[in-house]
Amino acid sequence: MSKLDPAVRPQVGQIANEVRKELTDAFNSCMKQLTEIALEQKLQQEQIDITVPGHQPIIAVYHPITAMIEELEDFFLGIGYQVEDGPEIENDNYNFNLLNIPKEHPARDMQDSFYLEDDLLLRTHTSPAQIRCMQRKAGQVLRMISPGRVYRRDRDDATHSHQFHQFEVMAIDKELTIGDLHGLLDHFLRQLLGPQIQLRFRASYFPFTEPSLEVDIKHPQKGFVEVLGAGMIHPYVLQKTHAQFTGFAIGVGVDRLVMLRHGIEDIRVIYENDLRLLTQLRSK
Repeated sequence: MSKLDPAVRPQVGQIANEVRKELTDAFNSCMKQLTEIALEQKLQQEQIDITVPGHQPIIAVYHPITAMIEELEDFFLGIGYQVEDGPEIENDNYNFNLLNIPKEHPARDMQDSFYLEDDLLLRTHTSPAQIRCMQRKAGQVLRMISPGRVYRRDRDDATHSHQFHQFEVMAIDKELTIGDLHGLLDHFLRQLLGPQIQLRFRASYFPFTEPSLEVDIKHPQKGFVEVLGAGMIHPYVLQKTHAQFTGFAIGVGVDRLVMLRHGIEDIRVIYENDLRLLTQLRSK
């Protein structure tokens, strides 16, 4: 432009500006078309066929033992009880002596318990957790539950297992009676298994309760089936920490309740880790 005649520079500059504008417009138009083409191709590649069946997600469910324990906990927590835990490896004193189970009692035989050392064994019930709680809260009113796994030297078959789950309940207060125990059992079992169930209370014997009883539930095919043991806590068990109190204790077989609720005939099915069991229970 500097070498042009000054008289024609304005005309040449105007023409140059028009050419630049046309080139810029053409470039922008091409870029727009290319962008639209690229977007269309991308949409075609990512197109979703809404008619194709989707993948059914796997919905997890609790194992029936876990679900039953949580349901039991929800009931008792709702009426003021607290959860207490204890070790699965217990010493002889907590597992037997403090529960009024003397050395000559059959439960202490090597053939019935898993001993690890002379005074250590796998706990045969969750009752030792009650003793530990009583010692920590000596002289206090107690409402506690203790779920957990226990071990006994049973031969595994359709109704017995060397390991199973118990759910212990204990209440200690002034002037508790067996009538309080009876009312709690009736309310608890009907809440859990339905108001239509038929219950039977019958006298029994446990070293750590006196009097003692067992509760049976009417099964459509099998007649009355035992589901739990209970009783008023023996004075010997109370004397060191709660001598001026009375109380009751309940021991529930969680596995037995699961079998009754779901119609399971063989307890071994519960422990086989077969996902088909959970699949069937999910539909119930």
